[in-house]
Amino acid sequence: MKKTLLAVSILVSFASFAQEITLDKIYSGYYRGRGIAGIASLKNGDNYAVIEPTGIAKYAYKTSVKEGNIVDGKFQSYTFNGDESKILLLTESIPIYRHSFLGKFDVKDLKSGKTISLNNGNYVQEPTFSPDGTKVAFIADNNMFFQDLGSGKIVQITTDGKKNSILNGLADWVYEEEFGHAKQYEWTKNSDAIVFVKSDESEVPEMYIPIYGKQLYPSEMRFKYPKAGEKNSVVSAHLYRLADNKTTALNLASFKNYYIPNVYNTAKADEIVLITSERLQNASDVLKVNTKTGEIRKLFTETDAKWVDTDNVTLEFLDDDSFIWGSERDGNRHLFWYDQNGKLKKQITKGNWEVTDYYGYNPKTKEVFLQTTEKGSTNRVVSKVNIKTGKSTLLSNSSGTNSANFSGNYSYFIETSSSATKPYTYVLKDVNGKTVKELQNNTDQLKKLEADNWVAKEYFTIPNDAGDQMNAWIMKPKNFDPNKKYPLFMYQYSGPGSQQVTNSWDAGNGLWFNHLVQQGYIVACVDGRGTGYKGTDFKKVTYLNLGKYEIEDQIAAAKWFGNQTYIDKSRIGIFGWSFGGYMASLALTKGADVFKTGIAVAPVTNWRYYDSIYTERFLRTPQENPKGYDENSPTSYAQLLKGKFLLIHGTADDNVHFQNSMEFSEALIQNKKQFEFMAYPDKNHGISGGNTRAQLYRKMTDFLLQNL
Repeated sequence: MKKTLLAVSILVSFASFAQEITLDKIYSGYYRGRGIAGIASLKNGDNYAVIEPTGIAKYAYKTSVKEGNIVDGKFQSYTFNGDESKILLLTESIPIYRHSFLGKFDVKDLKSGKTISLNNGNYVQEPTFSPDGTKVAFIADNNMFFQDLGSGKIVQITTDGKKNSILNGLADWVYEEEFGHAKQYEWTKNSDAIVFVKSDESEVPEMYIPIYGKQLYPSEMRFKYPKAGEKNSVVSAHLYRLADNKTTALNLASFKNYYIPNVYNTAKADEIVLITSERLQNASDVLKVNTKTGEIRKLFTETDAKWVDTDNVTLEFLDDDSFIWGSERDGNRHLFWYDQNGKLKKQITKGNWEVTDYYGYNPKTKEVFLQTTEKGSTNRVVSKVNIKTGKSTLLSNSSGTNSANFSGNYSYFIETSSSATKPYTYVLKDVNGKTVKELQNNTDQLKKLEADNWVAKEYFTIPNDAGDQMNAWIMKPKNFDPNKKYPLFMYQYSGPGSQQVTNSWDAGNGLWFNHLVQQGYIVACVDGRGTGYKGTDFKKVTYLNLGKYEIEDQIAAAKWFGNQTYIDKSRIGIFGWSFGGYMASLALTKGADVFKTGIAVAPVTNWRYYDSIYTERFLRTPQENPKGYDENSPTSYAQLLKGKFLLIHGTADDNVHFQNSMEFSEALIQNKKQFEFMAYPDKNHGISGGNTRAQLYRKMTDFLLQNL
């Protein structure tokens, strides 16, 4: 009888295990979904291209039927020239930082079939076709060049480029990380000139990161990294004219010129626009450069009492040289229409919602195409708005997260959509939002998850102590019993303008959270003050006190959950990565009476150690605002640690340096606090590669099972 019961028990246990979302399944790719890579509309408006294993394929919008390959072969990315007679193909790449990489590129003439290798097959950065398609500019060894595609001749524009000293047309580390791009140059529309930014980083302090590998002696990664309050690159703008092979410096002395985040061309053949800023980032000049005369005039200055989002610029010039500009000046991010001289014509979009992406303008219908939060801050919808009448038309689903890739003439778009209950779907629609054909779904992915007892997020709001309603989601076990008390595991990021509570598919941490739910935990996430898409007052209240209100809101949320009948308030844990790791570190110190357990991955532990552009945008410099730095550092509260704490960091993190965790560790040690620490050798901020992620998430899971 006992043997029979044991056998039944084993069978039940095995059946239960077989219906779980396991770590092995997550990190083996078992639940991986399908997508469409490299979607790009062709100029005729009737076709689009995608990257497939056999080449760059061409499809018809009307039928979504493949019409063959434009180019055969295996490529990582591609770019057409203006009339699509040539294509630039990335064949090989080596990553540098978040956006930058070294690449080998081929240029194929689609009419003649001739292919040439850019820069004689050597690595380059940021290659860009001239608008007339006859040349490609690129950067090699920090110098600018262009190659004539007819003759193959390579012309060197600058000669002073030097590693960790002078960069031409290329962003330095902090520009790339915080302004979001590596390219710092632009062709004029007539292909006669290039305007580029030169960065002199010779006086910027240098970071030294040991690389261990399997070497007898570690090597060293060195790069310039301006920390808060330290020297930044000295930037200057330069005009190169092809006709006389001459470069001249542009005089920006009369304008804000500490940063030059962006370079754009305009509707006119011989104009370039520069966006510049002072160090405080609370005002940006929009400057127009005449590339024939070198004359510079200011169109207008965007100002804000706290900060201007210099990393999130929306700017498009229309055929009459008027332009569309994105701004938060009315309390939400909206679009504004200026004439060619920088005089405001009108505000295009209005309301208690935000423009989250800008897709373009159709001159025939006078409509702009946008992604917005019109249907709630946790949703993203696609719409079109007539810039003259203000009439708005919804084109996408009304809920979930929806984005669009429009055809060249705006007759069609491919909608990518997801929600908390539905993985990514790709649908071809016409300009009025009518479905033409579903191109791709992930029904099979969802079936696999449902078979393994997957649960979806539930959405609601939680009050904070300031009277705000904070967006939140929760994941409960499949057999949830409201009369039972569950341990709570909170996840958050909390950084300025960020958002984790979105009605979207989460195939990353969402699968791990499901695994934890199946182990008996409730998992929840709350977006507190400082996060985005609920207006600038909510986002910018943290100015000069980064971390203060964010951790207050996480503590308030934990207390709210602890007062619910189904939560065991003595078993509340928290987890975060990067800024979220900073929050988790504060939670286990400042919030030690509320949080029993915490996991901080790659955390900032002292904002004095983080980069200048990001940190000073929200805190100003340490010299101006020392209290804002010191009073919100978890290191200052190491003596308060009570619960079980796991600290994790990659030793080669070029973004949030290993130094952060070392300083926090030392503070904990000197306060006689016990904690766990895991270092990942030679891993950067993402802590990935090989079996790293699988090991990392097993480590965190085991820690929670033992301590929460």
